[in-house]
Amino acid sequence: MKEAIKKVIKFLSSIISDEKGNGSSKRVVGILCALSLCLTMYHNSFSEEHIAPSAVLVDAVALLAFGCLGLTSVDKFSLKKKEEPKKEEPNV
Repeated sequence: MKEAIKKVIKFLSSIISDEKGNGSSKRVVGILCALSLCLTMYHNSFSEEHIAPSAVLVDAVALLAFGCLGLTSVDKFSLKKKEEPKKEEPNV
């Protein structure tokens, strides 16, 4: 049982960590926005129309989630590889 809990904790920490193992605030914000948007949409499917949040607010949260998670994936591919130092050619 303890190993299963450790695996779950390791999985959850890997979700919010970047490639280097550091915590990523963009991932945390993106995941929280996506979860809150899903929960809001689920709740609104059972409530009356006058209780629903404004469309602008829903769009803003959706764009924030998309932006945060999209920027995280862009960072993954934009990492610069270490360049080897250039060898100087002797002057002839």
